[in-house]
Parts: sequence; structure tokens; C-alpha cells
Amino acid sequence: MENKEYQFKTNLNCGGCVSKVQTDLDSADGICHWHVDTDNADKILTVSSKGITKDEVVAIIQRKGFKAEPMG
Repeated sequence: MENKEYQFKTNLNCGGCVSKVQTDLDSADGICHWHVDTDNADKILTVSSKGITKDEVVAIIQRKGFKAEPMG
């Protein structure tokens, strides 16, 4: 399966917010790397996927009480 890169507009505003989703994203099947740009006004979450879908990433973020909206 080809690796894909997804980007999401989120409300992960700071390192504390990111740390709340870190364990779930780190342990999710199908994610090889992820990063949140908290300096960007849209708080962009970039996920390098090796099988996970956009909907699955959104569900992980939402389970932790945050929002994620796929871009593009």
C-alpha cells in the first residue's frame, strides 16, 4: 500500500492539547509519522499514512474531545 500524507485543520492549540492525542496517534495502526503545527493559525495536523483513512484520524482526534477537518 502506498504511503499518503493527509492534512487536517484542528483546534489543537498548544503542546498540552497535542499531548492529549499523542498516545492515540502514536499507537494507531496505519500511521507512520504525524506532526501538529501549532504556530499555524489553522493548527495543521499532518499525518503520514500507511493504511489509516482520513475518517479514522478524525475519529481519534474527536474521541479526545478535539476537532479535525480534512483539508484538500
